[in-house]
Order: sequence, then C-alpha cells, then structure tokens
Amino acid sequence: MASSTRRASRKTPTMRDVARLANVSQSTVSRVLNGTDEPIPIGEETRQRVMEAVAVLKYRPNLHAGSLRGQKTQMVAVMIADITNPFYHSIVRAVQDSANVHNYDVMIANSDHTLQGEKRFLDSVIRRPVDGIIMAPYHLTEDDLGEVIDRTGAAVAAVGQHLNHPQIDIAYSNDEMAAYNVVKWLHETKGHTNIGYIGVTDRFPAGARRQSGFERALADAGLEMASNCEQVGDWSLGSGYQAMQKLLSLPELPTAVFAANDLMAIGAMEAIKQNNLKIPDDIAVVGFDNIPAASWVFPPLTTIAQYPEKMGEQLSKAVFQRIQGEYSGPSRRFEIPLDFIEREST
Repeated sequence: MASSTRRASRKTPTMRDVARLANVSQSTVSRVLNGTDEPIPIGEETRQRVMEAVAVLKYRPNLHAGSLRGQKTQMVAVMIADITNPFYHSIVRAVQDSANVHNYDVMIANSDHTLQGEKRFLDSVIRRPVDGIIMAPYHLTEDDLGEVIDRTGAAVAAVGQHLNHPQIDIAYSNDEMAAYNVVKWLHETKGHTNIGYIGVTDRFPAGARRQSGFERALADAGLEMASNCEQVGDWSLGSGYQAMQKLLSLPELPTAVFAANDLMAIGAMEAIKQNNLKIPDDIAVVGFDNIPAASWVFPPLTTIAQYPEKMGEQLSKAVFQRIQGEYSGPSRRFEIPLDFIEREST
C-alpha cells in the first residue's frame, strides 16, 4: 500500500488509484462516493476501505467526468480579487451580459487577493461542474491552472500579463509602460523631481510591473530615489491613506505621488487634505484604473484609464468560442489599450 501511495503522490490521484489502493473495482469506488447501494449492497468494511484510500490519496471526485458525459452545465465561474473594488464590477457585468446572451448562469467568487482564496475557488470548480472559467489570479501558478483544466476540461481565460499557459487565453494591458509614461510626464511636463510611490508587495505581478515602470522612469530622468519614498499598501483605500501618512512624515515631502491603483490614490488624497495640504498645489496625486470614483472625488483624480469592461467582453468571447467549439487552438493574448486621463489632482 505504501508503494502505491508514493506512485499516486507524483500526479493527481484518480479513481483508478483509489480502487487499486483499496483493492476494489472502480465501479465500487464510484458507488461508494455517489452513495449508490444497487444492484449489490456494499459492505461497511469495503466502504471504510474506500474512504481510507480517498483520504490517503487526497482524492477529489471529478463531477465533470461521470455524470455529465459531454453535456453542458450552462454555467461559467468568475473569480475576482476584491468585490469591493469597482475595477472588477465592469468585468463581472461584461461576463454576465455575455452569459445571458448564451443562456448561461454565472458563479462569482471573491479571492480577497489571497492564495488561500484562489485555491478555494479552484477546489470549488473542480467539485462543481462548469463549462468555462474567467479569473483574475494573482498567486496561482501555471501548474495550478493546468491541473484545473486537466481535471475539469473547462475553457479558461484570465486577466494577467504574467500568465503564459498554452491553453489559457489572456487579456492584459501594458501597465508597466503606462506607469513609466505617467512618471515621465510628472517630471518633464509638470516639473516634479521628488515623486513618491504607493504600491503593493511584489507578490502581486501587476504591482511589481507598475513599480518597475516608476523606478525606471526615475532612473531615466536622472532622479535619485529619496529614502522611504516608496510605501507599500494592499490595493485598498485605507492602505493608501496609511502609506500617505508615512510619506507625509518624511523630512522632505514629495511634491507628487503616484499610486498603483485609484483606491490607494484616493486614500492618499484624504490623508493629504487631513494634514491641511492642498492638492495639487502642495502635492499632486496620480492613480491607476479610472474607477468611477476617480471623477467624483475633489479634486478629480488624474489617472491611467484601464477598460475592465473590454477585458470582460474579450475574455467572455474567448471562453464561449472554446465552449462552443469555434476555437480550440493555443492560447491567445489580447492587449487592451490604456489611456491617460488628466484631471485637477495634478
């Protein structure tokens, strides 16, 4: 039994592995897991042996393989990082609209930017059949994504320039270049030489790219990076506020701040105003995303506009093309252009 366990641990365990370890037939394993006692009742000792094998191998039943047999579930699953962030609202709405056209339902999950949340989503779509998956993963590896494709057969599309899986269609924007250009604009057009940055940890690929653009722009302009001019948030409004408070405690205040998303930029604006400083006279602020609130705050926020609704439309189109058999080729990469929106915060 130990040697069988070692062999199974090298790959995703199958029903055949469970049957071999429990010394029963695959049909017996299926009947135990499905709670079926016909046509011949299954003894308690056999049932216990099967369940012990399931536990040892950490086998997860694939609901797609047996009961569906080529049938469509009429369901797509969507995983976003933060349901409170308006950036994701337009993605979900675009997917929902596309699903309605195809007479599909949508299951939505929120990962909270955590690996645990992303893994939970994968477990969910392995247990519950779906035909397509649209996601915004930050932490999942290509092996993780390959496993879910192998185990479900679902069509998968994702937001993520960092992903490069041969079966996953990608929608992305060149945020590294956009960050570079906006910092260059702050220096060359607006005359700023002391520019602060509010980003996130490099565990987030998008954050790492935007920080890289920021740092490269400073280097190309010959500007020295002031000590502690880069502060770390977590994409949230509150973290932008806290990061800005740290920037405001520096001996020499930055005259401009670039934040890796609009929520952190808006949090930074609140901290600036609470410290009786004026935007943009004392400190200019630039964000990233162009969420609806960017034009509502005072002063309205200068930002880099992403188009999440176009991402959602493109990802949905790609997934339904695969579901309906209209496309079965290798991964496609769809670049969604960005725009610079100048408003009164600079």
